[in-house]
Amino acid sequence: MTNESALMIDAAVLNVETVSKTFPGQVALDHASIVVKPGRVHALVGQNGSGKSTLIKILAGYHRADDGAKATLLGEDLDLVGGAGGRAERIHVMHQDLGLVNSLNSVENLALGRGFRTGFLGRVRWKEEIARATAHLATIGATFDVRMPVGMLTPSERALVALARALEGWDDDGGGLLILDEPTAAMARLDVLHLFEAVRKIRDRGAGVVFVSHRIDEVFEIADDYTVLRDGKVVASGAVADLTHESLIELIVGRALDEIGLHEHEHAGQPVMEVRNLWGDRLEALNLTVHAGEIVGFAGLVGSGRDELPNLLFGARHRAAGTISIKGNPVPADPHEAMCAGMALVPAERKRYGSIGHQTIRENISLARLRPLMLRGRLSRRLERSEVAQWADRVELRPAEPERLFDTLSGGNQQKAVIARWLRTTPSILVLDEPTQGVDVGAKSTIYGLLSRAAAEGMGLVVCSSEAEELAAICDRVIVLANGRPIAELHGSALSAESIVQQLLR
Repeated sequence: MTNESALMIDAAVLNVETVSKTFPGQVALDHASIVVKPGRVHALVGQNGSGKSTLIKILAGYHRADDGAKATLLGEDLDLVGGAGGRAERIHVMHQDLGLVNSLNSVENLALGRGFRTGFLGRVRWKEEIARATAHLATIGATFDVRMPVGMLTPSERALVALARALEGWDDDGGGLLILDEPTAAMARLDVLHLFEAVRKIRDRGAGVVFVSHRIDEVFEIADDYTVLRDGKVVASGAVADLTHESLIELIVGRALDEIGLHEHEHAGQPVMEVRNLWGDRLEALNLTVHAGEIVGFAGLVGSGRDELPNLLFGARHRAAGTISIKGNPVPADPHEAMCAGMALVPAERKRYGSIGHQTIRENISLARLRPLMLRGRLSRRLERSEVAQWADRVELRPAEPERLFDTLSGGNQQKAVIARWLRTTPSILVLDEPTQGVDVGAKSTIYGLLSRAAAEGMGLVVCSSEAEELAAICDRVIVLANGRPIAELHGSALSAESIVQQLLR
C-alpha cells in the first residue's frame, strides 16, 4: 500500500477491510471490502443477488456479519458482528423497500425515528410538526400534502418521504455516512434531479455517501467512486471518471452484453385493444388502439396521468368515463373481468401488488391460472411443479428453485417470476408498469427479450415507464402525456430517448 493510499484510508468515513455473510446454503458476501471517502459519493453496483443489499443491511445493523469482519467508521472501530450498537447516529439509511407505514401520513412517518414535539400534558404540537415536515420535504423538492396517508401517494412521492426521513438529524459538521439503497427506482426524472441536489448538499458538507442504483447513467451523473460486487465478491473499485458505460456494464455482468434484439414490424397486426374517451383522476379523454405484435409505450412526468393508466386499463382504478374493448369484447372496470377478457397487468410495485412474498415461487407463478393444473377437481402438484419449472427456465429465473420463498429472490428475479405468471395466462394484452424498476442490467436484458418474444408471438403490449431509454429501446411507438392528455406520439426515426425527453420538458 502506498503512503497516499494509507492516508486516504485513514481519512475515510467508512473503511470495510473485510466482511463476509453466510446464509443457509448461500454465501451472500465473500470477504468484501469498500472505502468511502468524505465529501464523495461512492456507487455500489452489481446485479441483483450480487450482495449489495446484504452489505447495506450489515452496515445498518439489520444483519450480523460472519466472524472476522473488520471495519472502521470515522476512524473508530465498527463492530459488524455484534449488532447495530450506537452507529445509528452516524449512519443514515434509505432502504430499498422504503420502510414506510402506508396508513400514516408523512408527518407521522418522519417522526417514527425521532419522535414528536410535545407541549402541555404531552400533547403533540401538530401545527409545528406539519410545518416542520413540509419544510423538510421542500428541501428535496417535495410539494405534496404531508397530511395525506403515504399509501395514497405516488411511488415517487413515497420515495421522497423515505429520503427525507433518512436525511433527518444530520449534524452541522456534516460528518457521517448516508446510504441510499436504490433511491431512484420509483422516481421520475425531475424527482431524481431534486434528489441529486439534496445528495450533493450532504456530500459537500463532508459526509460520505453510498449510492446503490441499477441505472448506469445515474452512476456517472452523481458518483465519484465505485465498487462492483459480483456473486458476493468485489471485482473492481476505483474512480468513476476512469470508466465508460460499456466497461462498467461488463464489470457488473462479467461479460460484454450483446445488443438487445428488438422486434420491428413493417406491418402491424389486427387491433386487439380499443380504448375510447378514457378518463381517470388525471388522465383525460385518452383514445388508443393497440395492434397484435405491437409494443406501445407511455411516457410522462408525475401528475401527467401515466402513473394511473395501467390500473385504469386493468380496472384496478375507477374510470370516470370511457370504454375499453379487447378483440371487440367490452372490458368492465374490474380486474377479474379484465383477466377473463384477455388482459394482464405487471404492476410497478411488485411486492405490494404483484406477489405474495411469504409463498413459494411455484405458488406465485401458478396462481393466476390454476384450471389447467386440476385433475379430478383437485390441484395436481406434479403438473404444477412441471409447468412452473418450464417457466422458470424460460424466464431464466435464478436460482431456479420453485419451492423457494418469493421474498428471498433478488429484485430482478422477483420481476421475472411476476412476468412469468402473467405470460403463462397467454393474454391478448399485457400491460406493464415500470417493468424494469429496481432491476439490474443483466435481468433487464432478459426482460426485454421476453417482451420482444411475446410481441413477436402476436401479443399486444402497453409499457408505462419513467425511463426514456427503455421506451426508445423496446417500443414501436411512444405516446407522451402531459396534464392528462397526449402531447406527442413518436415512432420510426423520430423515436429516441432524446426526443422523448424533449417532449417531456416542453
